[in-house]
Amino acid sequence: MSAPPVDSVLETVGRTPLVSLQAAPDSVPVYAKLESFNPGASVKDRIGKYMLERMLERGDVSPGGTVIEPTAGNTGIGIAVAAGQLDLDAVFVVPERFSVEKQQLMAALGAEVINTPTSEGMGGAIDRAHELAEELDDSVVPQQFANPLNTEAHYETTAPEVYGALEGEVGAVVAGCGTAGTLMGLARYAREQDPGTYIGAVEPEGSLYATTKGAESEEGEYKTEGIGTHDPATNELFEPELVDDVLQVGDRETHDELKRLASEEGHLVASSAGAASVAAVRVAERIAAGELEVPYDSVVTVFPDSSERYLSKGIYREFEEWED
Repeated sequence: MSAPPVDSVLETVGRTPLVSLQAAPDSVPVYAKLESFNPGASVKDRIGKYMLERMLERGDVSPGGTVIEPTAGNTGIGIAVAAGQLDLDAVFVVPERFSVEKQQLMAALGAEVINTPTSEGMGGAIDRAHELAEELDDSVVPQQFANPLNTEAHYETTAPEVYGALEGEVGAVVAGCGTAGTLMGLARYAREQDPGTYIGAVEPEGSLYATTKGAESEEGEYKTEGIGTHDPATNELFEPELVDDVLQVGDRETHDELKRLASEEGHLVASSAGAASVAAVRVAERIAAGELEVPYDSVVTVFPDSSERYLSKGIYREFEEWED
């Protein structure tokens, strides 16, 4: 039976499919949450809707006010989708090197996009966003890297959807770590259901989340976009005590996997999903081999967005042609 019509695109956020991965061992299935099915085509639609609704309720910003966010792109799209339906203006501060497609979509949704130099990184974008907020009346910076509402959105929506679909039988949660909101929301919920649930944070080689667990991780550049950090201190939502392992995946392996996912399984997903898939299957293989003890023989991961926003960077070309 078809679903009834809804009044707003915001009502279509969430309730995304959970799909088995064919590369998983037979005895330990891996399930991926396909977040490109959201209206803005990424997991960040969840925090866009959730954060703005809560901030309006709290009076952090009023209808007709302005939301200013430093973002690499998908969060901007998610916030822009929500802002347009909640009578808010949106301004996004984006480092130059990030996806042109994402910036075009933010503008198409009615937002203003301001670029900052690539050399200043997200830190420069954050500083500029706060400067703008001081200049504009009735404005707010949701600040996805530090706002607990980011984590709360996934605790309240993503995690219950996963557990409902699997009737609570989740043995491990393995997901990419950028702002850390998605993983932390899932992790908190998972540990409440069963403290023995394994939690794995996924990052590219060259990222430094692993240092929070005592690993000697060498900082370096990476092409994988949307996850990882060069300074864990700026990712205030990350709680190392909720994580069993930080799982690093190299760019080349990620690139091979995102191409395999497309050609063999029909998943048109981006690099963060490729890394998550590699790590989740590794964990499933460890469970199958008896190396990891978990409450249920299953692994859940998240595919945050689609590959279409990265085609200009050559995401499906040869590895050497893939631009960072």
